[in-house]
Amino acid sequence: MFEVPAGGRRYRALELLVKQKRMSKTEPVPCVISDAHSAVPIEEDSLAENFQREDLHPLDMFRAFQTLHDQGASHEEIAARFFVSATFVQQRLRLARVSAKLQEIYEQDGMKLEQLMAFTVTDDHARQEQVWEALENSWSKEPQQIRRLLTETTVRASDRRALFVGVDAYVAAGGVVLRDLFEADNGGWLQDPALLDRLVGDRLKSIADEIAAEGWKWIVVDADLPYGHDHGLRAIAGTPVGLTDAERAEREALRAEYDRLEAEYGESDELPDDVDQRLGQIETALEAFESRPMHYDGAEIARAGVFISIDRDGDLVVDRAHVRPEDEAMQAVDGHSAEPGCATENEDSRHNPSARAIITIGAQASEPEEDDGDTIKPLPERLVIELTAHRTLALRNALAENQHVAITALLHRLVLDTFGQRSAIGCVEAFVRHVHLPWQDVGLKDSPAAKAVHERHEAWKSDIPLDDDEALWAWLDGLDEASRQTLLAHCVSYGINALFERPNPYGSGVSQHGLDQRRREADRLSRATGLDMVDAGWRPTVDNYLGRVTKSRILEAVREGAGDQAAQLIDHLKKADMAKEAERLLADSGWLPEPLRLRGNDAARPNVGEEADLPEFLAGDDEDGSATHETAAHAVAAG
Repeated sequence: MFEVPAGGRRYRALELLVKQKRMSKTEPVPCVISDAHSAVPIEEDSLAENFQREDLHPLDMFRAFQTLHDQGASHEEIAARFFVSATFVQQRLRLARVSAKLQEIYEQDGMKLEQLMAFTVTDDHARQEQVWEALENSWSKEPQQIRRLLTETTVRASDRRALFVGVDAYVAAGGVVLRDLFEADNGGWLQDPALLDRLVGDRLKSIADEIAAEGWKWIVVDADLPYGHDHGLRAIAGTPVGLTDAERAEREALRAEYDRLEAEYGESDELPDDVDQRLGQIETALEAFESRPMHYDGAEIARAGVFISIDRDGDLVVDRAHVRPEDEAMQAVDGHSAEPGCATENEDSRHNPSARAIITIGAQASEPEEDDGDTIKPLPERLVIELTAHRTLALRNALAENQHVAITALLHRLVLDTFGQRSAIGCVEAFVRHVHLPWQDVGLKDSPAAKAVHERHEAWKSDIPLDDDEALWAWLDGLDEASRQTLLAHCVSYGINALFERPNPYGSGVSQHGLDQRRREADRLSRATGLDMVDAGWRPTVDNYLGRVTKSRILEAVREGAGDQAAQLIDHLKKADMAKEAERLLADSGWLPEPLRLRGNDAARPNVGEEADLPEFLAGDDEDGSATHETAAHAVAAG
């Protein structure tokens, strides 16, 4: 008995020839007999036979490669035997990282090969299956979306933080890097963000300690400073430090060398590599001479600070000499500056090396170390925060016991948010976050609700003294209670958000739970205010609904709003004509689509008591009166 690892289809073809009497059972057939103990495995014979004749299923190829690899064959040896690249072999073997459940889904054509390969960026099978379950019924399950979800808790190697410390330093500290063999991954993903942040923080803190020795009052360290971080600060104009004689001589020598190389190779179509490289080095060195360090007055350094950050290319950015408003030169009570002979606290700190700069990393300030000096230093920031927390709580209690002042304070805050164009930062942190409507149909701006809100807003705006904060307080304080309540309701209304958003449980945006909560609260507000979208003026039209849904949706709307008979008599029309006729039929029906309905209410208060007013060519008799009954049934079912 012999095993047939290759040639199974040829054997079955011979059987067919014998069955058809076209070949004798005893006719000899050439065969290749291999030694069972041969160095070439049986699996390789079979794979080679199939690989050369037709493309194997990628999973079959992966399993065959995996068998050979498990028997000791290297990537290069497998590649040489089957005339493919070693990278191709690595890619197929990489599929071993994918969950067996997902491999089975792919084998049953439940996903594409590109999608399966995207899962190889991680070997966490539970996470792979979780991501697929989230995307399986989604319209967006491209490979890049799969990779994004699988790597959202990692940091790209191209991130400014990774570039700043270097991937080698991260790996040396015990970090792991994910790589994607199927796509260009720009260095991969760093799997331990906490370790990376610690390395970045340690290096930035070390740099900050060195700069603190220059005598600055404060230093803010952040890998990514927010936009406008220096707003309201005064920048000190320093003077560039002059060149030394040695530096001038070096600069002139570099210029002379640059001119010589330019003259020698200026007419060449292409510069030699070494010359091109040298010219680049000279240009960089000359630019460094132009970017001179700045010299600042010692008194200014004592009251100013420094921002330390990282730019998008991972390079260090040190922005010196910014003065906060509270650190400007102190003024005496009579308005004159303090006398030069009187040493200020900042000046004393500058001359006393034990008075260190306050270094803030991210949002947390590191308190100066204890010293044995007699200098009275500012209170530690942590202590000041704790003390002012007591004051904040006491002030909250006092305000709660005085309703008139509380409403005035709230209105003051809300009016600034609603009507003002500036950010009003103060003691009261109640606010209205105006909700932008990113997608609007053409009729929204002319709707009754939009016109009413606009007219009310403009009426209030014309009376409010926005330019004078004290005058605004006095004006609000003098309003009668009815006007105050009306203005308060108007301001609060700008924070209403009943918009639908696609839930995003893995990234920024609203979760499904948050979306459900938003819907429940919107329903509650609608019931409390008696809001009815039909009374508010909404009607289904071709533009706002009917022309933008499928024919089945149009017919469903007509059935619910005008009855089964009306739907049956227009179901043969083309979509454009059907939408126009549906608009006419539903105009006064009171029908609403699901997103505009209150959950638990009837679908749309359709006119079920009378037959819809059909055009002559659609009109028909309702002999058994069943339409009314069926329409009512639809209304209840859709509620």
